[in-house]
Amino acid sequence: DARRAALADVDPPEPRPEDALVAVRAASLNRDEVNNLSRAAPGWRPGWDLAGEVVRSPADRLGPEAGTRIVGLVLQGAWAEQVAVPRDWLAPLPPDVTFEAASTLPVAGITALRALRKGDQFPEKRVLVTGAAGGVGRFAVQLAALWGATVTAVVGSEERGAGLADLGATQVSVGMPSEGAFDLILESVGGESLARALDLLAHRGVVVSYGVSSGSSTTFDPGAFFRKGGTRLVGLLLFEDLRHYGSADLDLVQLVDLLHRRALDPQIGLDVSWHRASEAFEALLQRKVKGKAVIRID
Repeated sequence: DARRAALADVDPPEPRPEDALVAVRAASLNRDEVNNLSRAAPGWRPGWDLAGEVVRSPADRLGPEAGTRIVGLVLQGAWAEQVAVPRDWLAPLPPDVTFEAASTLPVAGITALRALRKGDQFPEKRVLVTGAAGGVGRFAVQLAALWGATVTAVVGSEERGAGLADLGATQVSVGMPSEGAFDLILESVGGESLARALDLLAHRGVVVSYGVSSGSSTTFDPGAFFRKGGTRLVGLLLFEDLRHYGSADLDLVQLVDLLHRRALDPQIGLDVSWHRASEAFEALLQRKVKGKAVIRID
């Protein structure tokens, strides 16, 4: 419930030796964290994505110096004036990349990047992206096209599909396509959408599942799945992945470079002050935001 979120004075963050203390200038919203508002315990501090300036460098002196503009992510607490960010979960920003644009990158951008990497080589690959109108989907469409894939973007309505062709989608499909053989499918809907994705896989194709926006379980025929030969269904949970590999900085550096070179569009669909955050929460939950919603810490 978005009404459960409110601005409040809290104790300042206590950085660990490997953490930089950051003054947050902008934060982007993700559907899962906004959904978590309805079941959060009192006093929980939400927020994953952030961009801002380093106030104090890590005590171990291995991180960015004070005054460095950065983008990063945390397990919680990004919707704040200050937050402690692990040095391996942030990257520096060039002067011409805005905090608002940078803040869209961490969760959505890294999820898209790591999901696409599951597909190995990209030239001439056939890639299908479900939930393509969302934050992860829009980054996935752009990155896949940039790397030479033929991209089919799946959306829930014609209105939601507007602009995806400009981002690199060869085809925009309202609902799952009736036919096709795809080498890589990025699946965020679950339920019947995931079952259909398994049907649409090519020989040795891969489905990467990273969301269940439908809230539905999936039933499929495993025989039809494995008889295609070499097909895979892979689960991707970003924060578990980050903890396993220990860092996000190289991914963020790559995404920031693409943003800096204007090879990647942040697709900001809503940009408001954090004093109007509840409006952004409601718009995101009602699927009225095309792309990313950003709140400015002002």
